[in-house]
Amino acid sequence: MGKKRVQDIVRIPLENIESGNSIKQLMSDTIQREHKKKRDTIFQEDMALISQYIEASDFMTDEDMGRAENLIERYYAAAHPSLDNPDAIPFADKVMLFDSLFRPQFGPAENPSFTFIDLFAGIGGFRQAMQSLGGQCVFASEIDSMARATYTHNYCAVPYGDITLNSTKSHIPEQFNILCAGFPCQAFSQAGLRQGFLDETRGTLFFHVADIIENFEPDAFFLENVKGLLSHDGGHTIEVIMGRLRELNYFVPDPQVVNAMNFGVPQNRERVFIVGFHNRTGVQEFQYPAPTDTSKRFRDVKEEEVVDVKYYLSQRYWQTLVNHKKRHRSAGNGFGYEIIGDDDIANTFLAGAMGREHNLVIDPRQTQILPATKLKGETNEDFVRNLTPREAAGLQGFPRNFVFPVSDYAAYKQIGNSVAVPAVKETGRCVLEKLGIPIIE
Repeated sequence: MGKKRVQDIVRIPLENIESGNSIKQLMSDTIQREHKKKRDTIFQEDMALISQYIEASDFMTDEDMGRAENLIERYYAAAHPSLDNPDAIPFADKVMLFDSLFRPQFGPAENPSFTFIDLFAGIGGFRQAMQSLGGQCVFASEIDSMARATYTHNYCAVPYGDITLNSTKSHIPEQFNILCAGFPCQAFSQAGLRQGFLDETRGTLFFHVADIIENFEPDAFFLENVKGLLSHDGGHTIEVIMGRLRELNYFVPDPQVVNAMNFGVPQNRERVFIVGFHNRTGVQEFQYPAPTDTSKRFRDVKEEEVVDVKYYLSQRYWQTLVNHKKRHRSAGNGFGYEIIGDDDIANTFLAGAMGREHNLVIDPRQTQILPATKLKGETNEDFVRNLTPREAAGLQGFPRNFVFPVSDYAAYKQIGNSVAVPAVKETGRCVLEKLGIPIIE
């Protein structure tokens, strides 16, 4: 890989690296552009391999370690074209090229007690929870470029891309303790003579989760999905999932619906959790966590300062929502916007606009009346606004210093698709206790 090709792939001014500017921000910017250019995808894959090397080289294959070290050598040479003999520079110094990128805001414990992989990682809700219990993430995968940008910015680890590709799976370490995945819900085929759970799951994203569990045999797995998974396709979907998992030599207790509002966040969010333990662990009984904290209300995540006027609804849009709700109410339906008070528990925050409209806030602290949306007109006279991304993230249990280096629209989508961190943490705690793994907080 020559200097010109490296610079073409990176597409960032290499003098910025030499002058000490943040590679982390450059990384986030580049990953967000990935969908536009194939070379950005190549760059992302290079950075995923290098970040895995920096973070978890002890768990990498010899082949991947060699590739990562070669990439570090080449990027260093490209970043310092004036050097006559880059080979004379100690390798440790070359690794420092990526120092600002791989200095995470949310890092693992100094001496982690277990390892896990993070599939369908999103913005790292599982990672946030499992790291807080003493875990070290040794592999992550996420296909959405915007979510990868947020993940990278906060954890300084670059997720690999499409987990359905063998080339991506090849980077999974041979040994790790727990597989974590919030996989999407998909229907399974019921056509023709049933050949078994394996055949029914082929071609679905769950198939790839089960494939990794079967091939790598972690001590345990922890899966998350929407509550509707239990009734999806007349109950056939969950039947197939449980059947497939239980034929992989794992003890898999019945799924549990867990509500985030019972674990320290003010959001009514029910999700299905599925855990499993390899038979070699001897675990044959499991209890999901009992509620730990039901005291939190919206005021606990509400913005402390005056919120930007852009989050306030225009008068025209607000009136549209009011009229919409009146029509449904007169028809005997309960559809429409909902206002969340300071002492209330928020409704489920979803990725689409409906998730925001069901969690509107009255906040009279803002006095500006400038247009704040694409709709014409001044801001509404009732001081109704959307949640800010920071408030929405708080409903999911993310800390206030969690950063979204993306647009508000992308942030809302990422937050709505995320797991609720405290609920995952408490369930993860129960899993670790059954495995006899020390918890480090």
